Amino acid sequence: MGGDRAPAAVVRGALKAVEEMEGLRVELVGSEPEILRELEAAAWEGDSITVVPASETVGMGESPVEAVRSKKDSSVSVGLKRVRDGHACALVSAGNTGASVAASSLLLRTLPEVRKAGIAVVLNVGIKPLILMDVGANVEARPEHLLQYGVMASLYASRIHSVEDPSVGLLNIGEENAKGNRLAKQTHDLFCASDVSFRGNVEPGELFRGACDVAVCDGFTGNIVLKLAEGLAERLFLMFKDGASQVVAELADARDVGGGESDSSVSGLVQAALARLGDTIDYAKSGGAPLLGVNGTVIISHGRSGPKAISNAIRMANKMAEVDINSEIVQNLRTLSSEPEPGGEAGAADCSAD
Repeated sequence: MGGDRAPAAVVRGALKAVEEMEGLRVELVGSEPEILRELEAAAWEGDSITVVPASETVGMGESPVEAVRSKKDSSVSVGLKRVRDGHACALVSAGNTGASVAASSLLLRTLPEVRKAGIAVVLNVGIKPLILMDVGANVEARPEHLLQYGVMASLYASRIHSVEDPSVGLLNIGEENAKGNRLAKQTHDLFCASDVSFRGNVEPGELFRGACDVAVCDGFTGNIVLKLAEGLAERLFLMFKDGASQVVAELADARDVGGGESDSSVSGLVQAALARLGDTIDYAKSGGAPLLGVNGTVIISHGRSGPKAISNAIRMANKMAEVDINSEIVQNLRTLSSEPEPGGEAGAADCSAD
């Protein structure tokens, strides 16, 4: 029961989810008195939501590893144990991301063949979603970790977001094969020696021009890219909103001076455009990001998540559990080829020496 707006937003989000999804059952893990108060305030009388008591929480400023080790009865640990023991099919958490990752790795463990788990986030950059992995779980990644991220994120893109034959790009400072630090160069070589649909190095700006369907990077870099993209999108939206409002006001003033009749068509078009743009950049639309590679389904939501985001995160968790993407991850990693396909795919990366 974590997050900046918990427990109210989490409870309201759970209520929204069970109302919209027939047969869904949700367990709310946390302070029982607080959760029951929120359920009572919402006049909830159904049986599709139950409360699982947990006496501790992990604060946003706490050390994730230390908190997980010392707070055995934290809501994230109790929830993960419910998943581990088969009482729940997935966990959704809007609390401390580091604690969610650490507790998941400790209690669920990683899947067979998986070296390190990673967080795969969806960036709405066009017609198709862009999957960026990792965005914070593994800040000191190795080349083999990034190769596996490419495999796992590709499966996530195809099975959950219906992206056909997803292409993978390696986030780098330049497109040339020789660009980047040691991690980037070694990772590039690994991708070139695999049968992954690899598009080569991708510069950050190209992520928003459809250069690839999946972009992989270490968690430190990915987290910076994600937060920069979120902050920039929010700022540009406000600038556009302010500018559009000013134009509408100037047009209205011009009509008043000219004695013409007031026309709301321009204002209506502007409002519609703003609503569409706002929906595109709204993080609540996706709900959360899966922690891929652990032996269970874990969805990590934004700390600011409101009811809409929590509800969508629950929907995503339910879908991933039904699809059973984890079994496909294990199978694909086991059969990951160490040799490139003869001739490669059309449009694949040029892996020849520069």
